[in-house]
Amino acid sequence: MNELALHGWAVRSEFALAVVTVVALQFVPAPYGRYERTGWGPTLPARVGWVLMELPAVALFALVFFAGDHRFDVVPLLFLGLWQLHYLNRTFVFPLRMRAPGRRMPVLIMFLAIGFNTLNAYINARWIGHLGRYGIAWLTDPRFLLGAALFLVGWLGNLRADAVLRSLRQPGEAGYRIPRGGLYRWVSVPSYLCEILEWFGWAIATWSTAGLAFALYAAANLGPRAVRHHVWYREHFADYPPERKALIPYLL
Repeated sequence: MNELALHGWAVRSEFALAVVTVVALQFVPAPYGRYERTGWGPTLPARVGWVLMELPAVALFALVFFAGDHRFDVVPLLFLGLWQLHYLNRTFVFPLRMRAPGRRMPVLIMFLAIGFNTLNAYINARWIGHLGRYGIAWLTDPRFLLGAALFLVGWLGNLRADAVLRSLRQPGEAGYRIPRGGLYRWVSVPSYLCEILEWFGWAIATWSTAGLAFALYAAANLGPRAVRHHVWYREHFADYPPERKALIPYLL
C-alpha cells in the first residue's frame, strides 16, 4: 500500500469515527467537566490530562509536517501557523488558565483523545506538508480567503467565549453561573460553535478531505455536547434565558 492509499484509508477512518461519535454521545456524555463521574477507571488531574491528550496535535503535527517535501513552501507554512495558533492555546494556555480546582479526568478519556489527535494530526499535517499541492497562487484563491477568514473569526470567538467563562469564577471557585454577553446572548456554548466554525474554515482553506473529516468530527463531537450543556443549564437555572439556543443562533 502506497502512502496516498494509506492516507486515504486514515481519512475514511476519521469519517467513520465521526459517525460513531455522534451516535455514542446521544446516549453517554463524555465523563469530564460538569459530567465527571465515577465508573470510568483511574483518573488524573484534569489539567495534566488535557495537556497530554492535546499534545499530539502540537508536537506530532509539527513533526509530520516538517518531514514533508513542502515544509518550506509559503502556503503550507501558513497552514501550519493557523493550526498551531489554535492548538498552542488549546494545549497549554487553556488548561493552565482553567479555574477548576480538584477536577479529575479519566485516564481512558485521555487515551481515547490521544488516539484521535494522533490520527487527525497525521492526516492533516501529511496532506498540507507533503501530499497536497499549494502554489503561491492559492493565497488569492477564494477558497483560501474564505476559509482563513472563517478560521480566524472562529478562533477569536473561541478566545472570547473562554474568557467569559473564566470571569464567572474567582480563583479557587468551582461552581457554575449563567454566562452572559457576546455570543452567549444567542447560544449556550459559543466556544463549541466557534471551534466548529474554525475547522470548517480549515476544510475550505485547505480544500482537502482530511480537513473535511476533521470538521465533521468536530461537529459530531461538540454538537451533542453543546445540546447536553444547554439542557443542563435549563435544568439547573430557573432564570436561564428562554430565547437562547444550544449551538446555532435561532435554530438549534
